[in-house]
Amino acid sequence: MTSALHTSSISSLPLLARGKVRDNYAVGDDRILMVASDRISAFDVIMGEPIPGKGVLLTQMALFWFDKLGGICPNHLTGDAPESAVSSAEEKAQIQGRSMLVKRLKPIAIEAVVRGYLAGSGWKEYQESQSVCGVPLPAGLSNAARLPEPIYTPAAKAEMGEHDENISFEKTVEIVGPELANQIREISIALYKKAAEFAQTKGMIIADTKFEFGLDADGTLTLMDEVLTPDSSRYWPIEGYEAAFRAGDNPPSYDKQFVRDWLEQVRINGQPWGKTPPAPRLPREVIDNTAAKYREALERLQG
Repeated sequence: MTSALHTSSISSLPLLARGKVRDNYAVGDDRILMVASDRISAFDVIMGEPIPGKGVLLTQMALFWFDKLGGICPNHLTGDAPESAVSSAEEKAQIQGRSMLVKRLKPIAIEAVVRGYLAGSGWKEYQESQSVCGVPLPAGLSNAARLPEPIYTPAAKAEMGEHDENISFEKTVEIVGPELANQIREISIALYKKAAEFAQTKGMIIADTKFEFGLDADGTLTLMDEVLTPDSSRYWPIEGYEAAFRAGDNPPSYDKQFVRDWLEQVRINGQPWGKTPPAPRLPREVIDNTAAKYREALERLQG
């Protein structure tokens, strides 16, 4: 496993943005070098400690899914080697295995969330309204319940450090118009269904996930950013699901739930952490266990 990279430093290319995990650099005016760092965020706060090798695992998993889902929707991959965008050996080594050289798109300001199970913020919302993002659901569902059909529950992208806001489908129509809103919904559900079906054959449940889309120069809807990684999806092993569901607990997961659960329990001067920076320092055990979970998820998918 590679050594940890908290923040990339590519001086030969203009830096466009640093996200929670990815550092994006301009390659000409039509391509972007996306570098997946080993940063990890929880509750929209970036932790101070990286998860060694996480960026490599995220990139390999995204590439796996882009390949698997290619027939449903175009994606932003150019097919060019990321290393071709930089010249020095030091910079090539820094990005190796953790980067994608992608088309520069016009991003759509909607997180396309699809849920096949009731979990996280969806479970909280259901308890209050028996619906999620305006989608009515049957009565009597419990935490981690499988939904009769996957539902599309979009969110509005927030500024860095802010929480994404769950919105109704009608709101997405206001943002992008009815034709594009419907296209995003249909493609997102198709992507989720195909991925969830495949993951089941590998002993994993994809409880929910979020996709991001952009428009290319011709106005074609294009899948972008990461796809179906443990950062953007809730993965559960099938073998732990039933017992947790019956007990009303969150099933064991391959995502960053391990970090979230620890942060929920930690006390600072006797008080719960307020979910604002600075984040508590992650102990070695949480770092190692999180890295192992990400690694296991990829190995199971590829196995």
